[in-house]
Amino acid sequence: MDAGEAVTLWASVESLVVVHNVAKRHNVGTMARSATAFGVSEIVLVGRRDFNAFGSHGSTSHLRFRHFHSLSQARHYLKEERNCDICGVEITDGALSIADHPFRKSTAFLLGNEGTGLSAKECEICDFFVYIPQYGCGTASLNVTVAASIVLHHFGVWAGFPERSREGNKFAVAEKPVKQTRRNYCASSAESIAEERKSRKQSASVDIFEENGTSESKSTNLLEALFDDRVQRMTIGEER
Repeated sequence: MDAGEAVTLWASVESLVVVHNVAKRHNVGTMARSATAFGVSEIVLVGRRDFNAFGSHGSTSHLRFRHFHSLSQARHYLKEERNCDICGVEITDGALSIADHPFRKSTAFLLGNEGTGLSAKECEICDFFVYIPQYGCGTASLNVTVAASIVLHHFGVWAGFPERSREGNKFAVAEKPVKQTRRNYCASSAESIAEERKSRKQSASVDIFEENGTSESKSTNLLEALFDDRVQRMTIGEER
């Protein structure tokens, strides 16, 4: 690949990280630090909107976060709107070595739970899998944040991302952008909130409390809806 081809490639591809079933919430902060170091465009949160920024060293301010309530919603966004391959980082029978750089285009990386790895539902949305070769005998797998760092670095090398300038013995850090959302919270769009409420109503229709003729489930849903409205108003106010 010549210099012109390399520039064309890195300008047309991007990497994303999908966070769904990470057990230790503080790992998201450490993962965000690696994501900014290796040129990730966006972190996609599935399920919970809040996250622990411990270990990020302020890097979350330089990242875009997007939230979805389900894996199917996230997959539709990544495939239809971002035209990404979804790559599961897991030691499966058909997994390809990350050292071979088996990428074709923009890629979203889905990493497994620290203890159980990728679930069956997570595997279903993946287009292919990669694994990280190990050469020692002392551990069965790597910490999820370490694995993320290695995989994202390999993708950056393949994509030809330009190296960041250095200042002394560290890399130059850009100025923090103007704060637009509540700290450590990924605000949902109006469409996403509407989808969540629809899902809650469907779940409530078969709730055991309603089957028994009690109103506990309705009260809980009402409180959650009021909380969501309050959070949305707070978020809009901060954006203004």
